[in-house]
Amino acid sequence: MTDAAWKPRLIALDVDGTLLDPDTGRISASVKAAVHRVLADGSRVVVSTGRTVLGVSPVLDELELTSGFALCSNGAVLLDVASREAVSVETFHPAPVLAELVDRLPGVVFAAEDLGTGNRVTAEFPPHQLEGAQRPATVDELAAAPVPRLIASWPGHQPDELAVRLAGVELPSCTYTLDHYEPWVTVTPEGVTKGSALEKLRAELGVLSSDTFAAGDGDNDVEMLRWAAHGVAMGQGPAAVHAAADEVALPVAEDGLAKALGRWFR
Repeated sequence: MTDAAWKPRLIALDVDGTLLDPDTGRISASVKAAVHRVLADGSRVVVSTGRTVLGVSPVLDELELTSGFALCSNGAVLLDVASREAVSVETFHPAPVLAELVDRLPGVVFAAEDLGTGNRVTAEFPPHQLEGAQRPATVDELAAAPVPRLIASWPGHQPDELAVRLAGVELPSCTYTLDHYEPWVTVTPEGVTKGSALEKLRAELGVLSSDTFAAGDGDNDVEMLRWAAHGVAMGQGPAAVHAAADEVALPVAEDGLAKALGRWFR
């Protein structure tokens, strides 16, 4: 969107690699200030992340957001920011995808989201990777109950190895994305993406589709960037994410999001 008179009114922002620099674990003062200029101008900010409700809460606190909505678990959970309660939750039965990933990724370990409390895990994950309690479970136990989000981690491998192993693979009855920081597959209900969840929220809020903006850096942001009237890919993201965007910003380490938003919000 290049019209000088245009200004976005619904701004969807990824967390890791967009708002937050994974190398520092923090949101810079410049990025935080840019977000608050957006809010002061009357536009809506929707934090849109693959993180769970527990994982996004510290981000909302750091940004000092007190109202509006956040999308968690790649769009499977809509969170009311003020109450920190889930407004809506979409789930899926993970049994088919569990079986497929066990076969394709020898040594894979899983984490199934328990909304608002933590995860059931087939092996312990490093503490910084999952928020909340980790409760041991077998693959069969995970297969028995619907979940909003399933993580498959391939320890001892690199993200590019995982991408090669799953290239062209359609996993059954789900939507999945790959992480470019960790050897992770994030699995959500079939048809649920950040983009689909944002479109539903946009319609409910009465915002024109032409007044939307999104910024992200990962595989799970592609649909969101395509959904937005103006999509911004972060500079450090992979080529496929850049290709889905209208603009490529500077990397997160150089406050690329703040500079991109500064075009309209000063």
